[in-house]
Amino acid sequence: MTSVDPAASHRPDLFPGRAGGRAPLWRSLLYVPANVQKFVDRASRSEADAIQLDLEDGVAPPDKADARRGIAVAARRIAASGIDVIVRINRPLALAVRDIEASVGPDVMALSLPKVESADHVRLLSEVVGEAELRAGMNPGGTRFILGIESPSAWFQMQAIAAADTRNVAMLLGTEDFATAVGMAVSAENFAGPKQMMVLAATAAGIAPLGIVGSFANFRDTDNFRAMVLKSRQLGFRGSSCIHPDQIPILNAGFSPPEEEVENARKIVEKFSAAQKGAVGLDGNMIDLPVLERARALLYEHQRIMERATRVGN
Repeated sequence: MTSVDPAASHRPDLFPGRAGGRAPLWRSLLYVPANVQKFVDRASRSEADAIQLDLEDGVAPPDKADARRGIAVAARRIAASGIDVIVRINRPLALAVRDIEASVGPDVMALSLPKVESADHVRLLSEVVGEAELRAGMNPGGTRFILGIESPSAWFQMQAIAAADTRNVAMLLGTEDFATAVGMAVSAENFAGPKQMMVLAATAAGIAPLGIVGSFANFRDTDNFRAMVLKSRQLGFRGSSCIHPDQIPILNAGFSPPEEEVENARKIVEKFSAAQKGAVGLDGNMIDLPVLERARALLYEHQRIMERATRVGN
């Protein structure tokens, strides 16, 4: 079989990211309460692409100060194992500033911003993060943002929010909070429209849409969760948060290209390389340039997954 460089002569990723190049590979992002030591200890042995040290909903108000004090040590330990570290901060500005001061450092790749309300909100937090980076001896701009949309008013501003700052690399729609704000039941059917619009807004801004079409709260119903993950990948989602380690392998498998898709993408790229023209026939189908672009992006995604597996020893 002819060797094909999947990154040649095309954008290397459909979501190149806005902070320092390509978007992170985050198929699975496991929430870990930052103040529960046994969970933090296990995090460095996780198969998740990213660990989200939670300072928000997973930590009771009286425990938040203690949770902040452990962030730097926990982040260093987890990052040393090759897993990306994200910290989910709190929404009230006073708490957010304290969380940022405790979290920004060389071992924390990104901050997850809950309940984002506007582009100005993002830019304000970016300024605070930039000052924290300088105090930590870091080059400003390296800490990335995941944007949490959790209200109807923010939903109508998603594209502006997604494009608000160069730190932005991903966006999600917070299912439970959004449902509560709207007064709607949580189901894949009810969220199909709102979440598909989020995928489009994120993609238009060049950042990655995260999430699944339903809710990941019922971690024991693995069959339903698996079906939602597969459907979500088909709709353009790139990965999802999760709350239980049993969900990680389902996310990693569901948001990875199946081998048959990888092989078909290789055939498409090779066919175009040999034909040197704008459209070719393959297995009875007409394949044109947009299909070639998707095939190359899929091969690049597959390559990145293989590189991560090698790096972390999975």
